[in-house]
Amino acid sequence: MIALNQLPPGAWRHVRGVLTDIDDTLTTDGAITPDALAALEALRAAGLPVIAITGRPAGWSEPFARTWPLSAIVAENGAVALARQGGALRKWYFEPDAARRQANYARLQAVAARVLREVPLARLAQDSAGRETDIAIDHGEFTHLPPAAIEQAAALMRAEGLTATVSSIHINGWIGGHDKLAGAHWIVQLLLGRRLADEMAHWVYVGDSTNDQRMFQHFPNSVGVANVARFAPHMEHLPRYVAQGERGAGFAQAAQAVLQGRG
Repeated sequence: MIALNQLPPGAWRHVRGVLTDIDDTLTTDGAITPDALAALEALRAAGLPVIAITGRPAGWSEPFARTWPLSAIVAENGAVALARQGGALRKWYFEPDAARRQANYARLQAVAARVLREVPLARLAQDSAGRETDIAIDHGEFTHLPPAAIEQAAALMRAEGLTATVSSIHINGWIGGHDKLAGAHWIVQLLLGRRLADEMAHWVYVGDSTNDQRMFQHFPNSVGVANVARFAPHMEHLPRYVAQGERGAGFAQAAQAVLQGRG
């Protein structure tokens, strides 16, 4: 990983937008800090769309989609998109078939019940009531699971046919081919009418943990906030750059680098 302050002047002059994780990337101790909020405002003032892509549920994400200076939030690891349009909040689903979503939901609850039975100390994430398309086991927000239990929970989800990822706070499992990367392609087409595949080098992605690996892998201008070091030993794909600051402070530094790099 290259220190972000080593970015050559003007290297990001062609950047067209920013994609970011939320927990422990945009937020610090569960809240957005003034420096991170100011960074979002500065990016918006510069005409750059900022889209958050998170494992958090749609219900949890709605108030932030309404109030933060974001173009959109893609929640539940690419499954649900939220954006303000014409003064109202709109919602879209990666899986448009409501009957299929309902059947998947029932299946997910059965898998969650198995994880709770078989993994000692496992607890559902406290935001589970707002989830529509996935399940989440808390391992680092309010309940702290040892590494072996985290791996056991993820392995059980995968054995049941789910996609499973580990974020800085949760173990998420879902049904379907979506993930953060697919969600990024989907929302850019849906919201901006552009093909992200044609402009991967013109976007910056900011993240912090193992569930950001596909984003780090595919975006040449990827940035890890400093706390990515916690997960680096367990990651195959690291961000190209790393900020000096952790969490929201690191995001603010990434935003500053975007704005300065375009000069």
